[in-house]
Amino acid sequence: MCRSARSINLRFVAACAVWAWLWLVADGQAIAADAARLPNFVIVYADDLGYADVGCFGAKGIRTPNIDRLANEGAKFTSFYVAQAVCSASRTALLTGCYPNRLGILGALGPQSQIGIHADETTLAEVLKARGYATAIYGKWHLGHREKFLPTNHGFDDYFGLPYSNDMWPKHPAAPPGTYPELPLLSGTKVVDKNPDQSQLTTWYAEHAVKFIAANKDKPFFLYVPHAMPHVPIYVSEKHAGKSQAGLYGDVIEEIDWSVGQILAAIEEHGLDDNTLVIFTSDNGPWLSYGNHAGSAGPLREGKGTAWEGGVRVPFAARWPGKIPAGTASSETAATIDVLPTLAKLAGAPLPERKIDGKDIWPLLAGEKNAKSPHDAYYFYWGRELHAIRAGKWKLHFPHPYRALTGKPGRDGKPHGYSEQKTELVLYDLDADVGEKHDLAADNPEVVARLTALAEDARADLGDALANRKGSGVREPGKL
Repeated sequence: MCRSARSINLRFVAACAVWAWLWLVADGQAIAADAARLPNFVIVYADDLGYADVGCFGAKGIRTPNIDRLANEGAKFTSFYVAQAVCSASRTALLTGCYPNRLGILGALGPQSQIGIHADETTLAEVLKARGYATAIYGKWHLGHREKFLPTNHGFDDYFGLPYSNDMWPKHPAAPPGTYPELPLLSGTKVVDKNPDQSQLTTWYAEHAVKFIAANKDKPFFLYVPHAMPHVPIYVSEKHAGKSQAGLYGDVIEEIDWSVGQILAAIEEHGLDDNTLVIFTSDNGPWLSYGNHAGSAGPLREGKGTAWEGGVRVPFAARWPGKIPAGTASSETAATIDVLPTLAKLAGAPLPERKIDGKDIWPLLAGEKNAKSPHDAYYFYWGRELHAIRAGKWKLHFPHPYRALTGKPGRDGKPHGYSEQKTELVLYDLDADVGEKHDLAADNPEVVARLTALAEDARADLGDALANRKGSGVREPGKL
């Protein structure tokens, strides 16, 4: 090859290299710009807060202007459900998009538990972290308190809070001495306090949340604030004590509302209002046996620990200015299992490789005309027992035992009033009978047959101890 040809080739190669470098820089800037435009997500998850414990859902004597603001400036869902009406199972569904039965995490994991969330499961934090999100949890975890199960090993950059329920303490008013060991307050995986002042928990979680927003205002973030309250034993800080018209319980709810206000103020302060989706909901209904230390399910039947509406239907409000129309309400069914796939879509993130049960409910949140629930049915288990199924307006309960508040409830932290009852096969039209009082099974055999067939699909996949069925889609939890 002549010298002039070699010179031309060298100039061509150099030009290509420059263009490639410029393309990579531009592409990198585009990726950075894309990340900067990704929405922020905040989920505030109360513990044992009842359907009628906040103003926009009918609370009496309790002021919740900040939670009400979420609904007034965004949307509220009046038929929003948890997967099981108990702590660990409910949190499993929220953070993985799976029915807890699929993952083998049921009930409320106690201090002696040897299981937790499996390393192969993908949490919402991991889904978003893969898209460049900063992630944090401040509050109650309850998906395993051993180090391998803790949040910082499952997608969260930062953690401050209790690894399981605040009642797992020697100080629980209903616990015999020595029942539980001391419960540590953790920062990351390190113990920072073996006996924290529970009256400060709500304040501490809010303070950490505000600092996290400030520290990550220039990047997309996911903030998860699962409050310990109003799960018994209930405590409130001095600044909120005696302020409500509903006693100590009302004070506790008003302090949770204050924490929501602190988060909203931080979002506004840093100019993130139009790019941040804020969700408020609860892990299950009220623990009714605690009387004046428990909340209200309003018109709904029973409460925590049951598949009746008072146990599994919870308040839900979401705000995102410019994206969620203000003052909208939806009566379509949706659930915590739907949060992960919805936020994944909004963040442009792929869904977990393992099967999940939730579906995208953004059309409902966005108030799209004629938007419908993406599910044919929702299933309500208690432990490994399939107790009920909801499809459209219909809810079918299968024969099962359940606890009912048939006596006078306890007071001031002491439980009382539960008895074990049993229901036969019953069908309710929830549009006309939200209190589940009037059985329509005999008048609607075709509906019973259709819902029973849907339930058979769940039994084949997730199992049902009442029918002595093992599900083919059940996975093992993490084990020590």
